Amino acid sequence: MPINPVTRRGATKGRGATYDPPARFESLQRGGWDDGWPETHGQEEAPRRTELLRDTARSMITRNRSPDVPFDRSINPYRGCEHGCIYCFARPSHAYLGFSPGLDFETRILHKPEGPELLRRELARPGYRCAPVALGVNTDAYQPTEKRLRLTRRLLEVLAEARHPVSLITKSGLIRRDLDLLRDMARDNLVQAAVSVTTLDRHLSRTLEPRAAAPYRRLETIEALAAAGVPTQLSVAPVIPVLTDSELETIMSAGRNAGARSASYILLRLPHEVKDLFRAWLSEHRPDAAAHVMARVRETRGGRDNDARFGARMRGSGIHAELLRRRFDVQYRRLGFSPLPSLVTALFRPPAEISQGDLFEQAG
Repeated sequence: MPINPVTRRGATKGRGATYDPPARFESLQRGGWDDGWPETHGQEEAPRRTELLRDTARSMITRNRSPDVPFDRSINPYRGCEHGCIYCFARPSHAYLGFSPGLDFETRILHKPEGPELLRRELARPGYRCAPVALGVNTDAYQPTEKRLRLTRRLLEVLAEARHPVSLITKSGLIRRDLDLLRDMARDNLVQAAVSVTTLDRHLSRTLEPRAAAPYRRLETIEALAAAGVPTQLSVAPVIPVLTDSELETIMSAGRNAGARSASYILLRLPHEVKDLFRAWLSEHRPDAAAHVMARVRETRGGRDNDARFGARMRGSGIHAELLRRRFDVQYRRLGFSPLPSLVTALFRPPAEISQGDLFEQAG
């Protein structure tokens, strides 16, 4: 893995982060320096191209014991995410790879080309016990590079063949490409989907989450999923104090009108490097509101930028967090939302296992 890139500051066209903080686990740290010369000072960064890197994974299913999520296993086809959402809680995980959680997270994307074959092997093991799996929860399984690589599509094909229950969450309209698979699985209650909507303000969305689908496209995606019979949840996430919290009821109404059957929300989280990346984004794009936003964040996090405790990290604490919870609950009931039905596990059938030779042949 390469060492950390030089720290960069200032807007970078088409990207969410404004700089590359050093990876916290690297012994060698580098920093940038603005010498103040007129020809470079204050200019916008040149676009950074996306670099695809091979991830030599040994398995596809990751286990967790978090009490904050309703699943104990997940599949993540990609590490890093081109969507570039500045608030993404997964950014710090890029530091484990020796990369920066900033621009590296958006431009150096690791993918698992043998993923479908590895998943097939895992599901075919005699000791495997079926339970719903979440696909693409750490980074979006339908980020732009999926259009070419079709890795998520191939994983879904394995799950569909095995009649294995799966839940998906995305900000992308690309999920509509796979409606043929999802429609078939939905008939047996083997799939449910969630679509994240942070804001309905297209201009704000363009800088908060620069390569994710526009807000109206996400509502269209909810509509398409619902029309295909896929139980769909609206995820208002994250709710950003001052910037987007006033939109909560409006977003919920729009999602319900589009066909969402259930809804959830998550309060902005700022773990590790994300807090500094978010501050830099505020300074670049919303300097007028920066102090107010961070003051309100700390009010909902016990006086800190982040509260990582289970049970508190998703919802926050304090007066403003409690008011947000009450507003959500009132709107949830008013709009007639209800929990999505439980996914079925009884139809699971282990897929046919492929040979070791076939695995290497497909990987090549």
